[in-house]
Amino acid sequence: MKALTYLSHFMIPFFILYIVGYGIASRRNIYHDFLKGTEDGLYMVLKLCPTLIGLMTAVGVLRASGFLDFLGDFLGKFTGRFGMPSEVVPLAVVRLFSSSGATGLLLDIFKEFGTDSVQGLLGSVLLSATESVFYCMSVYFGSVKIEKTRYTLPGALLATMAGIVASVVIVRFLF
Repeated sequence: MKALTYLSHFMIPFFILYIVGYGIASRRNIYHDFLKGTEDGLYMVLKLCPTLIGLMTAVGVLRASGFLDFLGDFLGKFTGRFGMPSEVVPLAVVRLFSSSGATGLLLDIFKEFGTDSVQGLLGSVLLSATESVFYCMSVYFGSVKIEKTRYTLPGALLATMAGIVASVVIVRFLF
């Protein structure tokens, strides 16, 4: 185990030196390539900023308005029968839009119920088993200007539902 730890400390410097050495050996202007890459990266950030700001604002408004609590109480009546407490329902909804927003909700669940509670365990497993579908689609498809997503959204929502069901099964039946 110590060998892997020792090796991991040298991987990034090794790759940096390898890239620089390869650039020098192939007689490329690696500094110009570096500057071009950072310019392209900054351009991508500027293109994605409106989408990211819109998503973060929407999640903030949903949290502050109390709609997520209402939605959790309403849907919790149905999900409670299947082993998913109403406190975790907003977490599953926000996770579709924002990983950081869902992490904030999970920390709230930890503070209120504890990390070893059913809600805390289910929230932790749920965040690990699902993906922020709308965030990923808006960022990745928006960056390459894809407008017709075809079956991506239904497939991603189905995979997220499978992750939610698997989370409930894992926490309820294995813990």
